[in-house]
Amino acid sequence: MTSRLPLLALRSAAALLAAGSLLVTLADGLDARPTALAFGVLVAVGELIRPGARLGPDPTAAHPTVSHGTASHGTQGTTGSGLREAAPLGAAGALSYALLGEHAGQPTHHGVAQVVCVVAAAALLGSVPRLARGQGPVLDHLVRRILAVGFTAVCFQPLYHRGFFDGWSGPAYALLLLALLVLTVLCDAVVAAALAHSATGWPFGPLLRDELRAVPGIGSAVCATGAVMALAVAVVGLWALPVFSVPLLLTQLSLRRYAAVRATYRQTIASLARATEIAGYTPAGHARRVAALGQAVGRDLGLPEAELTVLEYAALMHDIGQLSLVDPVPAGATADLPPAEQRRIALLGGAVVRRTGAGPQVAAVVERQADPYPEQPVAARIVRVVNAYEEKVRDAGPGGPLTALEELRLGTGGAYAPEVVEALARVLGNRGGVGQRPGPGAGGRRAGLSDLGRGWVTHG
Repeated sequence: MTSRLPLLALRSAAALLAAGSLLVTLADGLDARPTALAFGVLVAVGELIRPGARLGPDPTAAHPTVSHGTASHGTQGTTGSGLREAAPLGAAGALSYALLGEHAGQPTHHGVAQVVCVVAAAALLGSVPRLARGQGPVLDHLVRRILAVGFTAVCFQPLYHRGFFDGWSGPAYALLLLALLVLTVLCDAVVAAALAHSATGWPFGPLLRDELRAVPGIGSAVCATGAVMALAVAVVGLWALPVFSVPLLLTQLSLRRYAAVRATYRQTIASLARATEIAGYTPAGHARRVAALGQAVGRDLGLPEAELTVLEYAALMHDIGQLSLVDPVPAGATADLPPAEQRRIALLGGAVVRRTGAGPQVAAVVERQADPYPEQPVAARIVRVVNAYEEKVRDAGPGGPLTALEELRLGTGGAYAPEVVEALARVLGNRGGVGQRPGPGAGGRRAGLSDLGRGWVTHG
């Protein structure tokens, strides 16, 4: 319940801000309607052409608590897609309207309420087709947009209309606008991380770090374009909007194509991972379950998004080396094979992965998943532990999950990394309030973990 409080607080704040702004705008009337309409159209178009959090199904969605994310980002995203600001044109248009003090040399008179009202209405209108198709999360994206533009407008509009910036001109005024936008982007990163943490339960620190890492990229483009738009409209009027929108429009179309390419590539990896299942070497859904649970463990350990992607691909293809075997391993259970045989299969799998074009990092994780854990990269340690857990608990009875965890803990002396085993226990415990070492009177918790472990194993 505690992790849901930031989510409820942020959504409530955005709803109150939007509702209050609407009431004030209805009472006072809409000032400079052509200007409001032009910026509203710009924001709506930006929202209409933004890509979804995922284009197509998520091949790792073996468990509902792991597969959903945020649009952060983004990842959702954290958004899932890795695109922190999926609608840069809409964001730049909204922020430039919040920073608009003049129009063609004439002072404007709209305030914070009108800015928030226009942007919220335009963003909602641009999101209608996405809502109708059920394509990606929309509510949290609107929350971020409303809070960000509200923050910028509150920082700029009241001070501007009171003449606080009358002495600012030239480069100093431009730098002021950029500073306000950078501060807005940083605050938006905190909001995005808080939304993702509340929605998924993933650690806040790594989520915030991923958001901040995206700021120098598309975030800097949004800040620069938003400031330039506000300055240009102040001098030449609304004709500046289509001129300065073209670069971000092209960028957004490129992001859309990039998201589609990533989705196709992810589906290709998932199809390759199913080869061992189709050939009868591994049980159905085994690779997807390892990938889903492995990503949850990686999140718990604070891995950045780039490493989580490597972990996902490696987990999906960790058993692909078994295709080179003449006689299949019974049920594909490699965790109980002799170490030399495990390493041979891992090396065969790495050779196959290198030929797929998945990247040397993914191949290295697959190749080193059977090495002693002190010599392994973190992703390889996670794949080894989660794969062993999934194999040990697969056909176990009611006490299977607890028994599997205890076997992994007993193997931390040489086979399994202790910190990864404990992270696995935390992930299972966070999903059901269990997963730690049982103590007196732990019968109910033991039953809960049994149900939870079977959920990871049988789903998908």
